Amino acid sequence: MWFELLVLVVGIGFGFLRSGKEDLGTLIRQGLFIGIVLGLFLGVLSIFSPGGMSMGVEGAAGVAVKVIILAIIFIIGVMIGDLPETCKRG
Repeated sequence: MWFELLVLVVGIGFGFLRSGKEDLGTLIRQGLFIGIVLGLFLGVLSIFSPGGMSMGVEGAAGVAVKVIILAIIFIIGVMIGDLPETCKRG
């Protein structure tokens, strides 16, 4: 659970620190790329950490599922972080 929360917080920070309102397509592409990189790193790290991820899937398919889930959580965080820019500008 801590890895997912960390990815969400990093995503919110990334979305908030980007200046200006982002185009949704660009936001999703950049978030997906960074989310995959971050997901690969944390997915592999979670293999060596007992109880690191909330999912108990093992092997190459398990790492792929973890990466996809972490990328989606990161994209959601980026979209949440971009909300104050949207509300501020109207």
